[in-house]
Amino acid sequence: MGTGQLVLDGLVLLFGLVGVVLPGVPGPLLVWAGVLWWSMAEKTTAAWGLLACATALLLLNQALRWLLPARSMQGSGITRGTLLLAATAAGAGFVLLPVIGAVPGFLAGLYTAERIRLGAHGPAWVSTRNALRAIGYAVLIELVICLLITAAWVAAVVFG
Repeated sequence: MGTGQLVLDGLVLLFGLVGVVLPGVPGPLLVWAGVLWWSMAEKTTAAWGLLACATALLLLNQALRWLLPARSMQGSGITRGTLLLAATAAGAGFVLLPVIGAVPGFLAGLYTAERIRLGAHGPAWVSTRNALRAIGYAVLIELVICLLITAAWVAAVVFG
């Protein structure tokens, strides 16, 4: 495999890692695609094994991504309507301020929905903070899994 291909694979993986924390960029999918692209070019047992492990880890990530925040949010009383309003506000923020506007839009939508639901600033802020903590844990888990996959890829390239 050529150096150019390895550099491009590395860039895809790096963009995937950045995509984990950027709204609208499918980070884990890009990390997996980078490993897939590399393993299809490499065609070794180690490459296919790394792809299988990456696939299993990302499937585990998807399960955890849906289970952990959902439990934390249900415990804090966050409703689906609140999340729908927050997602709508994130979409509006994305349109008004491309890419970076999604985060403040989501925060504003989440707080507004909780303020309407709970009626006062204090409880709405606590509920918003708890929801953000649950979402933050999901992003952190996703980032750690993608970093593990990328580190395994680097090890396979260097030592393989």
